Amino acid sequence: MPKVLILGGRAPVALDHARRFASQGWMVHIADSIPCRISGWSRAVGSTVSLASPRFDPAAFIAGLSDAIRRHAIDLVIPTCEEVFYLSRYRYALPSSCRVLADDFDKLRTLHSKWDFLQLASECGGNAPASAQVRNIGEAKEWANGAPVVLKPEFSRFGVHVRLFADGIPADAPELAEMGRWIVQHYRHGQELCSYSVADQGVLTAHAVYLPKYRLKRSSSYYFAHHASQRIAAFVARFVAQQRFTGQISFDWIDAGNDDPAVIECNPRAISGVHLFGTGDALPAALAGATPGLVTPSTLRARMIAPVMASVGLGQALASGRIAAWRRDFLAADDVIGVTGDRVPLVGAVADIGSYLLLSRRQRCTLREAATRDIEWDGEALAHL
Repeated sequence: MPKVLILGGRAPVALDHARRFASQGWMVHIADSIPCRISGWSRAVGSTVSLASPRFDPAAFIAGLSDAIRRHAIDLVIPTCEEVFYLSRYRYALPSSCRVLADDFDKLRTLHSKWDFLQLASECGGNAPASAQVRNIGEAKEWANGAPVVLKPEFSRFGVHVRLFADGIPADAPELAEMGRWIVQHYRHGQELCSYSVADQGVLTAHAVYLPKYRLKRSSSYYFAHHASQRIAAFVARFVAQQRFTGQISFDWIDAGNDDPAVIECNPRAISGVHLFGTGDALPAALAGATPGLVTPSTLRARMIAPVMASVGLGQALASGRIAAWRRDFLAADDVIGVTGDRVPLVGAVADIGSYLLLSRRQRCTLREAATRDIEWDGEALAHL
């Protein structure tokens, strides 16, 4: 029986990966550096491995990961979150006996940079909005010249710190935080879309696009509706071929209509598009580099994080007078956390949130920061072990 170790077990996509691998004959192990009962308590998971923080103690992270690979005779290591950067940087210190799904570190850094990626995307026909690097709000105002723009740090995630000026940057706009380079970008009106793909040595092996129909403000989505776009699929195929990319790769888009998408940024890791694939879809084979063709979702039913849809989503619907649309969407989607025969991850998710609350109080940070700060990477140099 082949064995897979899925990192970032705190993420719903890790749970989804685990169920799919288990259903297709793999022994599944989960690992993370903070509590990950949302995945660890699933019937699909054989064991949970506790690792050190890759950001704050990379040597211990790699040592623990190496031990887990040897102890469980792991054949495939799959990252899901930003631990992919540390995995890539230090893969030379891991056992060579297994496939580690992380491309070259310098390549991942370029894709993670919201500035460097845009240059590659433009060369590949990504229709990216005009953009510039700035260090302060004055430079941003001068470049924008009154036009609607978006400001974001070069390295960030989940829409955190993004500043949208749909009517241009006002005279009293606050100064930019000290977070290195910022990117100012012409604001595009249109529908936000997200794509998730897998590639192996430049060949696109899995692909899905979704509409993030319900979101936590301007941040993460919790409702994922299928969307078809030939142009997005064509761009992704060209891009991974140009980069000879191997691994999971995701893109954010703005579609002005008539399938005219503009690529906004790249995340060289998993995102919620994983949820669109069915239990029997050959995504594990794509991740293992063993699929003979392109894997796409076999069904078009929407997915959602049901507890959030039933709480935050309902509240938003009541506030906006869209309760009928919310009810229709709720009934049209399947939960990605609690599924028939495997409901305990719902309890695990609640337990994890409790742990993050304790962490946020102890570390004096937000709940979101407590849930991700130990794996984040913002472009800083990573020393040799």
